[in-house]
Amino acid sequence: MDVILLEDINDLGKSGEKVTVKGGYARNYLLPRRLALPATASGLKMMKEEERRRQVREVKMQREAEDLSKSLGKVSCTAEVQAGEDDRVFGAVTNADIAELLQAQGYDIDKRKVLLDEPLKALGVYTIPIRLHHDVEARVKVWVVKKSG
Repeated sequence: MDVILLEDINDLGKSGEKVTVKGGYARNYLLPRRLALPATASGLKMMKEEERRRQVREVKMQREAEDLSKSLGKVSCTAEVQAGEDDRVFGAVTNADIAELLQAQGYDIDKRKVLLDEPLKALGVYTIPIRLHHDVEARVKVWVVKKSG
């Protein structure tokens, strides 16, 4: 039986693909869970329309991410940390801390989008990449300074 997948399914295919599966698998699993549609003329037409809508959404999201990237490129954050003698930092600045600093400046960035290889454990200036979209990446300057007092 030919079906059109509505979602990515491991070992079967990606969303929008037309695949051939056994009738029982389609009737008892894929169709009731709305993971696939029968590959009829109307199903193919519906999938093309859905693909077109998805592409429009994708272009819009990428454009918004590019605009946000331009404004984030001008942003600089300061993380004040406690440091002992020899400027050794107690703790570290993590991606969650950077997301909070950006939130304080009015940018709603999820901590998972802050691409930090490892937490910042030394004083200094760092350029941190932030993945806004799979094709768009912004860079934010983070200053890690010693807390006064």
